[in-house]
Amino acid sequence: RRFRRRLRGSARARLAGGREQEADAGTFAMDQTEKAFQKQEPVFIGSKRLLGKKSSKRAVRYWRNVGLSFQTPKEAKEGHFVDKKCPFTGNVSIRGKILKGMVISCKMKRTIIIRRNYLHYIKKYNRFEKRHSNLAVHCSPAFEPKEGDIVTVGQCRPLAKTVRFNVLKVEKNQIFGSARKQFKLF
Repeated sequence: RRFRRRLRGSARARLAGGREQEADAGTFAMDQTEKAFQKQEPVFIGSKRLLGKKSSKRAVRYWRNVGLSFQTPKEAKEGHFVDKKCPFTGNVSIRGKILKGMVISCKMKRTIIIRRNYLHYIKKYNRFEKRHSNLAVHCSPAFEPKEGDIVTVGQCRPLAKTVRFNVLKVEKNQIFGSARKQFKLF
């Protein structure tokens, strides 16, 4: 009870409603779909709650340029998602390898599987054989890749047990049939 009395404004509405509800249009610009409160680390939201202060219509959003001549997507600049593993809005630096591959699965949340095809030389027969490797890649909500799209990924620190790459660019691709059956070198 004592704790409830100390809360002011939007915090009291949030406590009474149970789950997070956007109290003011300009108070929080982040999507609240998780149980934990989602916020961008570099953005201080405490100043928005001061009494007697006019709330600006445009919410503060953190985004950056990853470098290596990759453009920051418009959705990362103007969107409302919060993703700490996103190279544009989170705390992940891109360094090391830059690879290309075809998307074959988008079933996980914010993670996709890409297929990288290559040719392996067999010396005995003086020929090449087709091979492939799958790669788990973190995909920011700024991108919406479909199966068959070509993505450019950059190496980053380990984000999960098998995830060490991040999507930097998506090229739409028209494929006929299954994405797994296509053999295309990049």
